[in-house]
Formats: sequence, C-alpha cells, structure tokens
Amino acid sequence: MPTIKHLLDRNRAWAETLRARRPDFFAELAEQQDPRYLWIGCSDSRVPATDILDLTPGELFVHRNVANVVVHTDLNCLSVLQYAVEALKVEHVLVVGHYGCGGVHAAYQGKPLGLIDNWLRHVQDVAGKHADLLARLPHDGTREERLCELNVVEQVVHVARTTIVQDAWRNGRPLSLHGWIYRLHDGLVTDLGMEAENPATLASCYAETMARMAAAI
Repeated sequence: MPTIKHLLDRNRAWAETLRARRPDFFAELAEQQDPRYLWIGCSDSRVPATDILDLTPGELFVHRNVANVVVHTDLNCLSVLQYAVEALKVEHVLVVGHYGCGGVHAAYQGKPLGLIDNWLRHVQDVAGKHADLLARLPHDGTREERLCELNVVEQVVHVARTTIVQDAWRNGRPLSLHGWIYRLHDGLVTDLGMEAENPATLASCYAETMARMAAAI
C-alpha cells in the first residue's frame, strides 16, 4: 500500500519550525481564534488562502468550494458565514476568485461532466446574465477571465443579500464585503473594486464596477 508518511513528517517539521520562532504560539492558538477576516474562495489546490495573504493560523476563517460560489440554499456556506459574522465577529468578508478557474472554465464550455453540472449552473447563470458583455470580448481566453471576475462580483452580491449580512448591517455591525481575484501566474491579488459596507454602497459599487468592466472592452 502506498504510504503518505512523508506528510506527517512535514507536519512535524512545520510545527517545530513554528515553535522555534514563537514558543507560545500553539498554546495561545488553542485558547481562542480571533480572525478579522472570512475568506470565501475556490477549492483549487493552487489557491491557499493564508499563504496568499501571508497570514498565520488563527487570522483567517475560510470557506472554499468549486468556483467560489455563494448559494442561498447552501447550508454549509451559510453556516460558515453565520459563525464568522455572529460568533467570531469578523469585520471583513473576502470573496476571492482566481483566473484559470477550472470550475468557471467548465461552466463556460458547457460540456457535461456529471453531478458537478448542477453546481456549475450557478456560474452559467452569471454568464447568462452578462452574455452581452462577454460577447463583446475576443475568444482568446479573455471571456473566461472576465467571467471569473463577474462571478466574484455576483457572489459578493449574493453574500450581501443573505439574511446574515442584512441583519448585521441592520443592527449597525461594522462588516465590509470585498471582491478580489487572484492570478496564478504571478501570485498577486487584484481588488475588483466591488466593496460594500451597507445596502446603499452595494448598489452604487455594483453599478460602478459593471460600468468599469463595460468601458474596459
């Protein structure tokens, strides 16, 4: 049977290195987690949230799924969001997509893949909503890159429309939503300018973001 003992060895080396730098780190970490941020991102193994933002364990609460989709019937995602907002009191929700996303690619190509087609339907809905904008772009991969961006924008809207975020804003909680995208080729995160801290800023920011994308064609 193939062994994966090397992973355990790497774990021990990592823990020892961290303890050497910060002897009390794990003892303090075990007592509480106090992140300021919730990351909603893609499951892609090339997009490690804490590494990308250069954060240590305990600083970032994370939810990941294929193509960083937020669905109002997904109790997994909603449970993470509620715990982050109401229990951990995070101040920022980061919806982070990435260029070269396999889920977005599969959704755009529309080739049958089985069970996952049901999940990717949500990304296809984004493509359908913005079909006119996408049709104005060349067929050189630019359309899929723009769909990755549009998917982030729409998922930020979905987060904002959850009862969790609506209640937080109604109660005056300081909570900001952000739409970012990560580029695999250089490791850099780009702010798409989709940011909201209340329903009014959500509407205006969405309009400005869509106008900016249309003007960039």
